[in-house]
Amino acid sequence: MGFQLNRSSKKPMSEINVTPFVDVMLVLLIIFMVTAPLLTVGVQVDLPESAADSLPDEQEPLTLSINSKGEVFIQEHQVAFEKIIPKILAISKNRTDTRIYVRGDKTINYGRVLEVMGMLSGAGFSKVALISEPYKN
Repeated sequence: MGFQLNRSSKKPMSEINVTPFVDVMLVLLIIFMVTAPLLTVGVQVDLPESAADSLPDEQEPLTLSINSKGEVFIQEHQVAFEKIIPKILAISKNRTDTRIYVRGDKTINYGRVLEVMGMLSGAGFSKVALISEPYKN
């Protein structure tokens, strides 16, 4: 005379519902796609084109931009011409092996770009490079 409880025939669900996970991932994908173009340096510079290969990146370089008016920017902050070296030394913590990329607008006098690069070399910075757009055929 066995006593049997009246249990339902439904078993507990052992599968993971992935729909909310996919929804969250799609939202994150859209957020990253929208914010990725905003992460570049924000100074508007019309770069010249070059067929040279790009340099490999080991560490985050400092970007020094010179716009079409001849104004100098370190990353996105405008700097007076005579304060370029002290600001870069402060940012790089006096490390002269810091990689510095110079972005010069192609419409300005090239002498201005060489003047800035000469100042950087004179201050002991050895890893100074010019940035250009890739050459388009």
